[in-house]
Amino acid sequence: MLLILAIIIGLFFAMNIGGSGAAASMGIAYGSGVVKKGIALLLCSVAVFLGAWLGGGEVVKTIGSGIVPSHTFTVPIALIVLASAALSLFLANIFGIPLSTSEVAVGAVVGAGIVYQSVFVGSLLWIMLFWLLTPFAAFIIAIAASYLLKSRLVQRLVSVRKTVPFLSLLVVFMGLFEAFSAGMNNVANAVGPLVGAGILTKDKGILWGGLFVALGVLLLGRRVLETNGKKITNLKLEEGCVISGTGASIVTVASMFGIPVPLTQITTSSIIGIGYAKHGKSVLKKDIVVQLLTVWLVSPVLSMVLSYILIQMVIEHNFYPIIAMAGVLISVFGILSLMKRTKHPKQELL
Repeated sequence: MLLILAIIIGLFFAMNIGGSGAAASMGIAYGSGVVKKGIALLLCSVAVFLGAWLGGGEVVKTIGSGIVPSHTFTVPIALIVLASAALSLFLANIFGIPLSTSEVAVGAVVGAGIVYQSVFVGSLLWIMLFWLLTPFAAFIIAIAASYLLKSRLVQRLVSVRKTVPFLSLLVVFMGLFEAFSAGMNNVANAVGPLVGAGILTKDKGILWGGLFVALGVLLLGRRVLETNGKKITNLKLEEGCVISGTGASIVTVASMFGIPVPLTQITTSSIIGIGYAKHGKSVLKKDIVVQLLTVWLVSPVLSMVLSYILIQMVIEHNFYPIIAMAGVLISVFGILSLMKRTKHPKQELL
């Protein structure tokens, strides 16, 4: 019964990943009127499945056995880890805070590792270093690309009418590339613990996880696509290509090394880089920086604390650490309440 429940939670988590994250990758193409909503969702679902199926194996290994030993994952622990990650996202949705599914998944796994003192600290620090560097790299690349777009030669090329169809095709391709990279990186968040516990083999985990992420795009991605499409309609096609291409390239490279990275924060950093090139330091408002740093901190900490508490209570029947953890939870929810008052970075920039 626990095994079936763990699989159900993992696949449901995969559907939500597809609905909330992968569908957003086609927002630029849809918002600019290049493709219709139904076609955008269908193309996105195919690309995200191919990304998971063809390139998701390395990140699955990292989540399943690269942060904590695979023997740490029993069926009950895999169930609790997945439930903690899903509950973290649910709580964040209530407070209106966009959390990173990769950071949430890693945090939940670390929570289990702390209980049994089995965390590979070196691997965890390496992952956290990527969490810091990848958004910064996206910011710098977007600035450099924006200044290149302002050059006279590029402006002349863009102004030629014949380039419009090319840019339209390019923005669709970049959206598919971003969806492909999301599949590579994010499918592990849902099936990594299942693979680590031996509930599914790596190949079956990737296959079923990819299918349910793709299904989530089709069934749950309409509102996300509509929201992102409307928010980004002020972007030029060439700027949209920069944002999608930058995020997809960074996430693809990270996935090849088995590093789960926050696609949402990477994309947001690219948008901030575009805004910086346009408007200068005025886009670097305090609330934007605070939100990025808070999301980076809250995503893994919240799921880590939930995972730790649930394992101590349900499996170890140890209630003493819960008192200490309660203080941490109160602090986290205080930060979430504060974050609810801030605006989304995209709204500030566009």
